[in-house]
Amino acid sequence: MQPLHGKLEGLKPSDLKTLGYLYRRRVPPNQIISPELARSLTEVSFGIGRQVGVLVDRRGSVTHVIVGDARRLFIPDLGRARAGRGRFRGLRLLHTHILGEPLSRDDLTDLSLLRLDLIAALQVGDLGLPGTLEYATLLPPHEAASAQEPWRLEGPVRVHGLHEDFAELIAALEGEFKDATGEAAKVDGRPRAILIGVEENNEEGLQRRVEELARLADTAGLQVIDTIVQRRRRVDPRTVVGRGKLEELLIRSMHLEADLLIFDRDLSPSQGKTIADSTELKVIDRTQLILDIFAQHAMSRDGRLQVELAQLKYLLPRLSLMQASLSRLTGGIGGRGPGETKLEIRGRRARDRIVRLEQQLDELARKRQLRRSKRNREEVPVIGLVGYTNAGKSTLLNALTRSEVLTEDRLFATLDTTSRRMNVPDARDVVLTDTVGFIERLPQDLLRAFKATLEELNDADVLLHVVDASDPNAALHMAVVNGVLDDLDLKHMPRMIALNKTDAATAEQVIALSRDHGGTPVSALTGAGLRDLMVALEDTLVRNGHGDVRPAWQVESEQQARALDAKALLEV
Repeated sequence: MQPLHGKLEGLKPSDLKTLGYLYRRRVPPNQIISPELARSLTEVSFGIGRQVGVLVDRRGSVTHVIVGDARRLFIPDLGRARAGRGRFRGLRLLHTHILGEPLSRDDLTDLSLLRLDLIAALQVGDLGLPGTLEYATLLPPHEAASAQEPWRLEGPVRVHGLHEDFAELIAALEGEFKDATGEAAKVDGRPRAILIGVEENNEEGLQRRVEELARLADTAGLQVIDTIVQRRRRVDPRTVVGRGKLEELLIRSMHLEADLLIFDRDLSPSQGKTIADSTELKVIDRTQLILDIFAQHAMSRDGRLQVELAQLKYLLPRLSLMQASLSRLTGGIGGRGPGETKLEIRGRRARDRIVRLEQQLDELARKRQLRRSKRNREEVPVIGLVGYTNAGKSTLLNALTRSEVLTEDRLFATLDTTSRRMNVPDARDVVLTDTVGFIERLPQDLLRAFKATLEELNDADVLLHVVDASDPNAALHMAVVNGVLDDLDLKHMPRMIALNKTDAATAEQVIALSRDHGGTPVSALTGAGLRDLMVALEDTLVRNGHGDVRPAWQVESEQQARALDAKALLEV
């Protein structure tokens, strides 16, 4: 006998037997419900005083018999939905109401979250006879956009007066869902993502963070198809956004044929699992997105080991909750890179791998220390380039050293530390060291993993803070970088500021930053201001015990220029 589901406590053996007979009922494919099945449902529901429901597939077979209490059903886990663009689960829920109430909000929520073909409520009449029927389906995208609710209600109607062809109804509805997003998916083959930002207690900067999240998604190779922002008094501990918004999010993802959801805030392991199970979409948070970008861009052995270490530390507390949904969270976005083949490691094996990675990174750190010691013995001045991601550090390095380090107008284009000598004729060389860019709320596991690489900054003589002067949030980005440097115990280091990208900034932006924070305006792209930057670097190095790093002819010409300027002032 097939199993019964739901609230079975207190039922007599005869009731259980009668409920089991419901599996024998069949519904013609073109009917929503047959009169025979309706009569059987209402009779057994009347006899036990509880709601009774059945899930029926598109062939008309009953797949589940469910028992609730007097007010609602308790639907069991139905597993994964059918794959395919715009497709529903292939099941409809037909159940009884014994208190005369219409379709409830819980019923309509189940319709949305479970992606059911249809949900119907059948009233139990006198002596257990079928009363009226009310049913609902999800609205197609073009109708849902202008409607208050994303579903269509029909009825109440008598079962014998129900003439809608179910097979035609569901085929047309799935066709409309498929057509709404089919063309968009053909244009861009990248995974389709919806961004979700949640603002708690009127915190500031949500819009800015969501815009940055969109840039991160683009860097990761995703197509952002929608952004949803919610303001809450406090974050829902289970779903972050709350059940109602989650329902809206699921329907929106069906309309737009989304492949994954990206949350602006970090999700706890239980929140990630709850949302993934409810939406049956891949769900990642900001940290996982950044880890994926690092996995794509890390080129050196050192960088790959550090990314894998950060991935495993992120994954370790989530392993116990990812048994059923692990396949949705691994591979592709959020699960690629050197740690991809390790993502299904469990418990002790994951911890053992973390220990081995830390040992290998310690060995690489010792080798880097030897290289730095040799450089220190040669008394070569070192300038460490730091700054917010995409501030133009690598472009500036190329401009000053005539190198060809990879530069892209994307976040985290540089992950591996790069050092280049600045060959200055008739003067001592200087080493410029380019480091990974920082970002607001940089994941702590990632910062700890890269801390060994960032130790290069401890041996720098000057930190050159490169700022994107054209960014309206430049001041905030400077504060973020200064905070990370303080966390790395680099408060004592001499710092300079280069206001980069002046070719793209307005005069007002550059003047305001210079007034409030100081710094030398430059454009690494056009070369403007690089001479002034060299002068400022030379002055800072001299103050910290190093000789002039500029060519002798440049020092002499500048001294002559200053003498002429002083003579002109005296004559005036």
